Amino acid sequence: MSKAPVISIVDDDEWVREATEFLVRSLGYSAATYSSAEEYLQSGSVDDCSCLITDLRMPGMSGADLQDVLIADGYRTPVIFISASLDEQVRLRVLDAGAYGFLHKPFDEQSLIECLNKALNGEPAEQ
Repeated sequence: MSKAPVISIVDDDEWVREATEFLVRSLGYSAATYSSAEEYLQSGSVDDCSCLITDLRMPGMSGADLQDVLIADGYRTPVIFISASLDEQVRLRVLDAGAYGFLHKPFDEQSLIECLNKALNGEPAEQ
């Protein structure tokens, strides 16, 4: 029996973390949650992550900066961004860097499920 993919969820909003974790687990995946990018990077679990769902704007390191660090460190983990921000320049930046999705809060579950499926199946990300 193969191990379920681990989806890491990084968001400073506890409610968003819990709701996203519940959705991810309901799909049969394992989930790990972190309240900051720094906590995720220091967790020792970065190597086990199959897909990262992260907020864009958080205290300390932003989701975009987290993506930059992961890329610089050689990780090619699929990243899905969720954000209340409508900053088109940042959206394009993270998508150009390889993000699999950029969902605006509040997002519908189906949009996240579609992004997850594409990311985990290695399908091309949408711009």
